[in-house]
Amino acid sequence: VLLQESGPGLVKPSQTLSLTCAVSGGSITTASYSWTWIRQPPGKGLEWIGSIRYSGSTFYSPSLKSRNSISRDTSKNQFTLQLILLTPEDTGLYYCDRYGSGLDTWGQGTLVTVSS
Repeated sequence: VLLQESGPGLVKPSQTLSLTCAVSGGSITTASYSWTWIRQPPGKGLEWIGSIRYSGSTFYSPSLKSRNSISRDTSKNQFTLQLILLTPEDTGLYYCDRYGSGLDTWGQGTLVTVSS
């Protein structure tokens, strides 16, 4: 399976970020897999943002205070992260990931910079 992130590289504070993870070589509705967004701010560790399960159930990190949401388009085999009310602290590398059967498969990541 291959995962490819896409979205704007530069967004302004207070705007909304929308990132899409296009999946090939496997269906996002295949049982037992979770599809996840993770980010890494500059100089910091990895932070889980949220996940959407194969069933469509979603789980979010409370640290983002409900600014984050994940949806999917099964017809396009992709899932999308929306992050509202951006601040410069949202700057970082954003990755999408598939987890299942004890294995992680990551996308290459996309850099998002929040700056005016």
